Amino acid sequence: MDIEQKGTPVVTQMQVIPVAGYDSMLMTLSGAHAPWFTRNLVILKDSAGHTGIGEIHGGDYTCEALKSCIPLVLGQPIGKYRTILNSIHKAASRAKEDDGEGIQTLDISKLKFVVKAEWAIECALLDLLGKHLGLPMCELLGEGKQRDEVETLGYLFYVSEKEKACKDLDYLDERGSSDPWFKLRRQEMLTPERIVEQAQVLHEKYGFGNFKLKGGVFTGEEEMEAIRALKKSFPKGRINIDPNGAWTLEEAIKICKPMEGILTYIEDPCGPESGYSGREVMAEFKNAVNLPVATNMIATDWRQFYHSAALKSVDIVLADPHFWGFGGSVRMAQILNDWGMTWGSHSNNHFDITLAAFAHTAAAAPGNPTALDSHWIWQDGQNLLEDTPVIKGGYLQVPQKPGLGVSLNMKRVMEANDLYNSLPCHDRDDTMAMQYLIPGWKYDCKSPALVR
Repeated sequence: MDIEQKGTPVVTQMQVIPVAGYDSMLMTLSGAHAPWFTRNLVILKDSAGHTGIGEIHGGDYTCEALKSCIPLVLGQPIGKYRTILNSIHKAASRAKEDDGEGIQTLDISKLKFVVKAEWAIECALLDLLGKHLGLPMCELLGEGKQRDEVETLGYLFYVSEKEKACKDLDYLDERGSSDPWFKLRRQEMLTPERIVEQAQVLHEKYGFGNFKLKGGVFTGEEEMEAIRALKKSFPKGRINIDPNGAWTLEEAIKICKPMEGILTYIEDPCGPESGYSGREVMAEFKNAVNLPVATNMIATDWRQFYHSAALKSVDIVLADPHFWGFGGSVRMAQILNDWGMTWGSHSNNHFDITLAAFAHTAAAAPGNPTALDSHWIWQDGQNLLEDTPVIKGGYLQVPQKPGLGVSLNMKRVMEANDLYNSLPCHDRDDTMAMQYLIPGWKYDCKSPALVR
């Protein structure tokens, strides 16, 4: 009797395929998004003829890390996925450039050390195991499936003038689209009025009633004008802002204190300063301002979370599965629920494979998670799946079929791979586009992108 008959199927093939897609000139504290974004796909096949897929952040560093894992995955029974992941962890070593700080100051060059390549492998293995058992992936996580649909927020961004960079940077122009959202999302949106228009169009297309604005672009006072305008337009909506720690503690208290009752929560209002860590500074902010505080910057692993919880620095942990792993993200959700805190998930530019994976993760999170972040609305239409999950009424529908419940369109995958191979750089670089807006622009974690 072979291993397939007496156990679970074994992994017979592992492919790592880097891919790229198109982006808008979205503004953040780090600068401006390039015309493209990159991701890495993992495709596993097993001895039962099933295919499992995973997606994670892009770049050559992550791509090479995934390829180095192939010998540890091939030939292994999919039921031993935890052992496979443990063998990868034991074989790994910290890169010499990784100082362990994570992204307390949103240094994008360190994001590749916070994202763990093996979580794409975990996703693909869970996809295979779910197909073997005839169960959706969310049934294999935590305490199993908690919900059929996941509340998702409208992720709002300031969008800059791509025309200033169009001579050298080929941003998409969708002004001819018949879809009102596609038509709008590549245009300049830098005022409170335009941010409200963005929210209204997203409400019409996806049904969002709750929104988060990516801050760190203008002064805090200017960005709060947009928040007030959003609250006026959506009085029953939950409105949040994320400046990525751009404000000093003194600024954050001054800006946020008048917003009690308007903001639902504030994400990473301040960060390290004067020799104190972001966890210590955020604890002082919480003492001064009566607003729930969320983070995806000061609690990106279990050791950081221990100190954040001990200092009572945060109320909401946005546990991105690509930081924590899928099992780890749901374990975080269980702990937070038991402790009377709140779970959510941060996102980055992604294809629809991640959309499906995040839907399953949030479906397994117990309690009352906060509305899920998703960049998918900015990538919608660049589908790599035959059956992309749908957002309707502000809720992401959880796929019902076994595993991830979705299937790849390999033609589109290879087209995205061709785009990746044509790019001059595969790593994220938010400085490049900014220098067309402000010559000589350099990232400063305490200077909002357009405040120079």
